[in-house]
Amino acid sequence: FDHVKHKIYVINNMLVDNENSIDTLYEAAKTKINAVLQSLSSAHSLAPLYMNSNEVHVGVESNITREEWDTAILKAKEYIKAGDIFQVVLSQRFCVDRGDIDKFTIYRALRSINPSPYLYYLDFDEFSIIGSSPEALVKCDKEGNITTRPIAGTRKRGSSPETDDKLRKELLADEKERAEHIMLVDLARNDIGRVSKYGTVKVERLMDVEFFSHVMHIVSDVSGKLKGGFDSVDLIKACFPAGTVSGAPKVRAMEIIYELEKSARGPYAGCIGFLGFNNEINVAITLRTMLVRGDKVFIQAGGGIVADSEPEFEYRESQNKAAALVQAVLKLKNYQ
Repeated sequence: FDHVKHKIYVINNMLVDNENSIDTLYEAAKTKINAVLQSLSSAHSLAPLYMNSNEVHVGVESNITREEWDTAILKAKEYIKAGDIFQVVLSQRFCVDRGDIDKFTIYRALRSINPSPYLYYLDFDEFSIIGSSPEALVKCDKEGNITTRPIAGTRKRGSSPETDDKLRKELLADEKERAEHIMLVDLARNDIGRVSKYGTVKVERLMDVEFFSHVMHIVSDVSGKLKGGFDSVDLIKACFPAGTVSGAPKVRAMEIIYELEKSARGPYAGCIGFLGFNNEINVAITLRTMLVRGDKVFIQAGGGIVADSEPEFEYRESQNKAAALVQAVLKLKNYQ
């Protein structure tokens, strides 16, 4: 489903072993596609979506205590002071009990509460991934035009347009946020530069503020042209993991994340999207994403730690980033 064009594309890929089977496979693919189209056009049995209209703040647990969080931030700052890294992204994992709420209903609630450029629901039986990511890892069209859009710098949304504008100006004037964002734009330029033609890497848009349901972010756009001899898999390898969810330099930052975070990240900060046979690619970073296993919903969020980061501010930022997902579950559970 293309969320911008509001169009559904139904695709069936065929593995052709020999030319003699092409016609048979083609007809079989048409049959499968028509069955999907018929299913999509049939009346659905989804119940109306009912949610509490007020914010709900009960029943949320974290995998890290506030004292452990402060200790981790201070340790990260020691590594920065020692010259190991410039920045590292640390996160915490929240857990919410979903009770008897259907997983797809949670996805519908998240779409309503936090519409985002990337929306996805993947059911793997034993667990499900439900997300509303604001950030592309990387995109490339069939002509080889590359785009990545680093997001770094966050404020909670205000209660009015006037407050939003005040917070937007405050965010853009924050020297820490600006320095962190510029560093990650440079890292994105370096990443796609590995697989781009010489002289094609450009910053198309620098430090605009975009608004989402619960937060606002500083966003930039970086572009390039895919170099001959490289494909979409090479592009992912060059960009993954994004600097906005790891840090800089990446390898040392990931080592520090492994040391300081309480749990393995799982799908958090990974990527989700599609790779086309024509080298086209559109992949999001798995941010604002839930992992649903049994009756538990796990939500992870964090922020970039630099030399002058304050544990209290970073703690609130991780809560703000997780807020839309937490509310998608709690507003369903606490509907009166």
